[in-house]
Amino acid sequence: MSQSPQEEGAINATTARNKLYALVKLVEEEGRATVITKHKVRALLAPLDRFPAARKTDAFPAHVLSTAQRDFGDLVTLAAQGQPQVLLRNTTPVAVLLPADSSSDALSSDMAAHPGAATAGGAVNSQGNQDRGSTPRRLATLGDAIGSVLTDAPAGGPTFGLPGLDTATGGLQRGKLTLVAARPSVGGSLLGLAAARKTALVDHDMVLYAASGPNRDDIFRRIISAETGGEYARLKQGRLTEHEQKVAHQLVQAGDLLMIDDGSDLTAEDIRETAPHMEGLALVVVDRLQAAHSARLPLSGDRLPEASQVLATLARTLHVPVLAIVDSDDPALLGLLDADVTLTLSPTEHPAKVQVTVAERDFGTIGSAYLQPDLIHARFLDAGAAPLDHADSPAGPGLSTAAGGTAALELAEAALPYTSGGHQGIPSALTHELAAWRTAVAGGDQEALKEILPSLLQAAATVTEMPDTHEGHRLAAALRYYGTPVSADAADTTQSAGQATAADAPVQAPADKGQAQDDVAENEEDDEDGLAPGDEEDEPEGHVFPALKILKDAVGRSKMHPIKVIRKEERDSGPWPLITEHMDGEPRWVHPDVTATRVPHIRANGKRVRRDKIDVPDSFGEGVLCLIDRNGSFPSACSAVPLAPNKLLHTGPLDAYDKAGAGIYLIDIPEWNRTDMPHPLGRIIDRPDENGRVWVTTPHIKQLVRLVRDNHIGAMPTIYDSWTGKANESLFKPFYEATRKARIELVQVGGDPYKAYKTRLSIALRLLWPKRPAQRSPFWRPDWRMSIVAEASVRHWTVAFKAVQEGHTLVALRNVDQAIFWTPPGTPPSTYRIGTGFGEVKRKFVQSGETILEGDD
Repeated sequence: MSQSPQEEGAINATTARNKLYALVKLVEEEGRATVITKHKVRALLAPLDRFPAARKTDAFPAHVLSTAQRDFGDLVTLAAQGQPQVLLRNTTPVAVLLPADSSSDALSSDMAAHPGAATAGGAVNSQGNQDRGSTPRRLATLGDAIGSVLTDAPAGGPTFGLPGLDTATGGLQRGKLTLVAARPSVGGSLLGLAAARKTALVDHDMVLYAASGPNRDDIFRRIISAETGGEYARLKQGRLTEHEQKVAHQLVQAGDLLMIDDGSDLTAEDIRETAPHMEGLALVVVDRLQAAHSARLPLSGDRLPEASQVLATLARTLHVPVLAIVDSDDPALLGLLDADVTLTLSPTEHPAKVQVTVAERDFGTIGSAYLQPDLIHARFLDAGAAPLDHADSPAGPGLSTAAGGTAALELAEAALPYTSGGHQGIPSALTHELAAWRTAVAGGDQEALKEILPSLLQAAATVTEMPDTHEGHRLAAALRYYGTPVSADAADTTQSAGQATAADAPVQAPADKGQAQDDVAENEEDDEDGLAPGDEEDEPEGHVFPALKILKDAVGRSKMHPIKVIRKEERDSGPWPLITEHMDGEPRWVHPDVTATRVPHIRANGKRVRRDKIDVPDSFGEGVLCLIDRNGSFPSACSAVPLAPNKLLHTGPLDAYDKAGAGIYLIDIPEWNRTDMPHPLGRIIDRPDENGRVWVTTPHIKQLVRLVRDNHIGAMPTIYDSWTGKANESLFKPFYEATRKARIELVQVGGDPYKAYKTRLSIALRLLWPKRPAQRSPFWRPDWRMSIVAEASVRHWTVAFKAVQEGHTLVALRNVDQAIFWTPPGTPPSTYRIGTGFGEVKRKFVQSGETILEGDD
C-alpha cells in the first residue's frame, strides 16, 4: 500500500505500543494514519473515516486503549491478516487497525462475516500526486457517508426524555457541542439536568456533570424534586417526606453513573482532562457558562469563546455529546460560542409554555418544541410541538389555547399511576374515564377529548377527597384546571351542547400541606392588566378623584428627577426581563391542619366565580372564622415604599444589603420552619430558578433583615446578584396623602362616587406597568409596581405575624388584604384596628364550613 503524506514513516510495533495514546490522538485530531510493522507484516493505525463500518457496535473486535496497548502486537498481526481491530476510548470507537495494503483484497474471511462492512464503505486510499508537492485531501465515498449515518445516528445517543424536544433535535448528537441558551430564571439548567437524569437513571449510561453554577447538593435536591414531584423549595429546607427519602436512597444506590464535578475554579480544561478517564462515558453536561464576568468563575465573561472551543474539541475527540448551558440568549454571544447545535429557550405569551428553537450551525433553524415549565419541581414537562387552536382545545370554551394543550397532557400524565394500577384510592368510574383520556391524548384525538370531558368531570365530582399522597395531589391539581369557571355566556353555550361545565362539576381536594390551593378565579395571576384603551388619559376636570393626574404630579415634583418610562429598546435586556408578577410575595396560604375547598358561587351580577369553604378540625377548639379585610393596602404601601427612582444598575453580588440602595436581589430561599405562618416571601418561593434562588424587591429584603435581627430566621441569605439604584421612600408619598384624604371623604358618601374613586385609583397604579404592548401609558416601571405590591404584602404578613405571636390562630392568609383567624365569636385579634381608614380593617365572622364570600360580595 502506498503511503500518503498523511501517514507517518513506518514504526515497529514496540515503539507504537509505547506511543499508542499519542498516535491515537493524532488520528483523532489530525486524521493522521501510521504504518505499524511487526516482522514481515504491516498494519495501518487509521482514522474511522477510512473505515466507517468500524463505528457499528459489535461489528468487529473492539478493545479499550489500555487493553489494546497490552496486546498490541497480537492486534497488529490480526489486522495485517485482514481482521480489522477497533480501538475504543471507554465505549467510543476512536481508531481502527487495518491491513496496511487494503487494496490487495486482504480483508478475508472474517471480513466476509460482516457484509455490512462492504456496503458501509471500505478503507479508502486517499493518495495524492506526491510529485505536485501538495497535501492530498482525505476523500470519502458515498459508502463512507452512509456507513457513518447508519452507524452514528442520534437515535442511539442520549436524549432529554421530553418527546417533543427529542423529536425536534433528534436527540443529543455524538461528537457535537450542543448549547442551551436561556436568560436567567427561564430554566436552561433544567434541560441539562433532564438529559443527565434520562441518560444516567433511565438509560444507565455514564454522565459527567460539570457544575460551575450549582453545587452537588443543589443538583441532588433537583433530581429528587424532579423524580418525586416534591417542592424544590421545601427540599432546600431539608424537609423530605417518607416517599422522597425512599427515592433519595434509591438514587444513591443507582447514582454511580452520574458523576458530579462541582469543584471551585472549574475550567473547560479541567473537564477535558477528567472526561477521558471515565469508562463508558455517554454524556458531558456543563452547567453553566455565565455571560457576565465573575472573578469567581472561570467559565464566565470573555473566557467563554475559548472554553466553548475546548468543549467542542472534547466532543469530537471522545465522540460523545457535550451539552453546555449558557445564561443568555444574546445572538452576538451565541455567535462567538459557535456551537454545533443551539437550543434557545424563549418565554411565550402564555406563562405555562416555553418555546425551544433548535438551530444548527451553518444551517439555521431546523425545528422547535414547546415545554411546560414546572420550576417548583425543578423540571420541564413536555408540551407538544405546537399550541392548540381554540377550536381544537379539548377543554372547550373558556380556556386559553396554550393552556388547553398543556393541561390535557398534564392530566394524562397525572392519571398514569391510577390507570396503570400502581396506585389505588379513586373510584373505578374515574379510573375508567382517565384511561380513556390518556388514550385520546396519546392519539391526538381532539374530538374524543371533547366527548370524554363531561363524563370525566362528572366522575371526578363524586370524589369527596383525593388520596393524601403526591400522586393524589397532582391528579387533584390537574383536574382542578378543568374546574376553572367560564363566563356565563360560555357556560350557557356549553350546557346547550350537553357538555358539563366546571361549575357543575367542582373538583374538591385537600389543600397541600403548608400551601394554599390555587385560586382559580379573581386570585388567578393577571395575565392581562385590567386596563382598557383610554385609561391612560388624564381624568376630566371635576372628576371625583383624578388619580392619574395626582400620580404624575407626585413623580414629576420629585427632586430626584425619576425616569418614568424605560425605553422600549431596553426592555428586553438588563433587569427588566427578571421582574415578574411572582415577585409580589403575596401569601396564598392555608394552615396545614385546615381543609380549604374552592366551591362555585354566582355573584349578583351573574358572574361565575369560586370561593373558599374552610373546614377547621375539632382540635382547634370552639370558635368561628374571623375574616379580616385590610383597607387600601396598595395606596397605604405608597406612604413609604423603598424604590429606585432612576434606572437600575447592575451591582452584582453583594456582601450585605445596603439600605442606601433599592432594586432587585437574587437570593437563596431562607429556611422557615414555622407551620403557623406562611413563608415570609409568600408565593415567591413557588418559582425558584434552577439553582433554587429567587429574585426579590427591596421590601422583602428589608423584611428578612428584621426577621434575622429578631431571631426568627437564622441568617441573612447571600445576595448572588443585584440591580439597584439610589433608594427613595417618599416618591409616592404625595399620592398616598391625596388618596387617604379622598377616601376619608368618599367612603362616607358611598355609591358611584366611591366606586369611581376606587376605579381610578386602581387604574393609576396598574399603569405603572401595563402588561400588553398595545396599552399606552405615561409610565413603564415594573420595579416600581412590584415594589408597591411587595410592600403591601410585607405589611399584611407582618401584622398577621404579630397576631400569631400574641397567641391568635391564623387559618389562612391571602393576597395583600385578607387574613382569616380562628377566634371566639365577636373577638377579632387585638393587633388589628377596626375602622374604615387606611391601616384599619373590616371584620366578619363565619362558621366553619360556610362559604366565605369576598370582595364585592
